[in-house]
Amino acid sequence: MAKTTLGVIIGNRDFFPDHLITDARRELLDIFKQIGIEAVILNKSTTRLGAVETFEDAQKCAGLFHSNHNRIDGVLIVLPNFGDEKNIAEALKYSELNVPILVQAYPDDLNKLSVEFRRDSFCGKISVCNNLRQYGFPFTLTELHTVQLKSDSFKNDLEKFCGVCRVVNNLRKARLGAIGARPNAFNTVRFSEKLLQASGISVSTIDLSEILKNTEKLADNDNRVKEKLKEIGYYANTGGVPESSLAKMAKLGIVISDGMEQENIDATAIQCWNSIQQDYGINACTV
Repeated sequence: MAKTTLGVIIGNRDFFPDHLITDARRELLDIFKQIGIEAVILNKSTTRLGAVETFEDAQKCAGLFHSNHNRIDGVLIVLPNFGDEKNIAEALKYSELNVPILVQAYPDDLNKLSVEFRRDSFCGKISVCNNLRQYGFPFTLTELHTVQLKSDSFKNDLEKFCGVCRVVNNLRKARLGAIGARPNAFNTVRFSEKLLQASGISVSTIDLSEILKNTEKLADNDNRVKEKLKEIGYYANTGGVPESSLAKMAKLGIVISDGMEQENIDATAIQCWNSIQQDYGINACTV
C-alpha cells in the first residue's frame, strides 16, 4: 500500500506562547514517522514557527500545497492554540486542493491555565470548523473534540482518516461497469451516471447479450474454465450444484473479468440478475 501524504496546517495566534507550536510540530512529525505518513508542511523559516497565522502565511501555505497537489492525499489541521480560523480557510481556498480534511485541537490542562500554557483550542476548533463550512469545505472531526496528538485516540483518528483519503481519492478516478439493463420493477437499483461523473466516477455499460454470447465461445474443457471452477470451489460450497450450471458460472466469471481488464474497470455489477437466473439458469450472485 502506497504511503499516505498529508498536507499539514498548524494554526497559531500571536499572543499564545510559542512553545505550544514548537511542541506540537515535533509531536506530529514523530507520530507521522511511527505510522508511516509523509508530511507536506511549512518550513519553520518560511513562516513564524512554520505555522499559519496571517494572510501572508496562508498564501505561502497555499503555494506549498499547490506545488505538491499530486502528492497530497488529505489535509490535517492542527490547533495547539485557538489559531486563526480565517487564514486557515484561506490557505485551503488558494491551494485549490480538493481532498479530505481532518481537524484536531489540543485540550487545555486545567492545572495550567496561566498565560504561559493557555491554549483555548476548544473554542478555536469550533471557529475553524465554522469557517470551513462557510467556505464550502467538508471536513472530518476527531472522535474527541480536543485530543492530544500523542494519544492512542488521535492515532486511531489519524489511521481512519488515512483510510478515508484512500477511499475518496481512488473513487474520484474509479471506472465502474454496469452489465445489462435494470429490470423495470427494480427502482431500488436506479442510479445517476451524471452524478457519479460529477464526482469523477466513470461508468461503462455493456449489454448482457454480448456477455452471454462470449460465454458460449468457451468450451467446458478449456483450461481457464477449469481454473475458474477451482476458484469457485474455494469460496463456495458447490455440492448439489449441477456441473453444467457451475460451468456456466465459470465462463461468465471469465468473460466479465476479461471485459473489466480490457476496459480498465475497477468494479462492476450485473443489473438484471433475475433475468440471468430465469433465462440462463445460473445464480449470478456467486460470480
